[in-house]
Amino acid sequence: MAALWFGSLVLLSCPLWVRAYPSGAPTGACEDMMPRHMGVTPQTSRPPYTLLTDAAVYSPGKPITVTIVGPDYRGLLLEARAPGRLSALGTWQLPPPDTRFLECSGNSRGAVTHANINLKGNSTVFSWRPPDTTGPVYFMATVAEQRTVFWLNIRSGLLFRAPVSGLGLASATKGVAPEVPLLSAALCWIVCKTLL
Repeated sequence: MAALWFGSLVLLSCPLWVRAYPSGAPTGACEDMMPRHMGVTPQTSRPPYTLLTDAAVYSPGKPITVTIVGPDYRGLLLEARAPGRLSALGTWQLPPPDTRFLECSGNSRGAVTHANINLKGNSTVFSWRPPDTTGPVYFMATVAEQRTVFWLNIRSGLLFRAPVSGLGLASATKGVAPEVPLLSAALCWIVCKTLL
């Protein structure tokens, strides 16, 4: 009888050993990007995934498109970060099908994760809205091909803030003189002054 009880106890505890997160990463994964798949470690090989963006520069409030390029995958955790920081930066826009927002760094839209284990692929495109910051940013992802096969800390290239314009005049499309760089305007003024 004792063996039967012990066997039942072992069978009931088995689901705890293989715990995974089919409906998305837990908030505890925000900083280290580590899935909480019990008994599984990240792949050490070069990831078959790349994070591509539609721009090399960003402007506060102007959306940036991010795509995870590579084989189909089932799970993900995607954040934007500043170099040297572990906190999520900016906000994600409407998540694509089979994904959802994840609250990270106190931001309810600070990251995107999977909503289920349906396949996602190169057609899954994410939209991120940068905050009003001045430093470079990059995207960081953990991508799970399946529960036991995942790559940690996949990084995009750095994106730099677009130069702030406004030192010149208003643009011609608004019915005013076109923008003129400050240096050109100053040189023109000096040349005109010496000729007069």
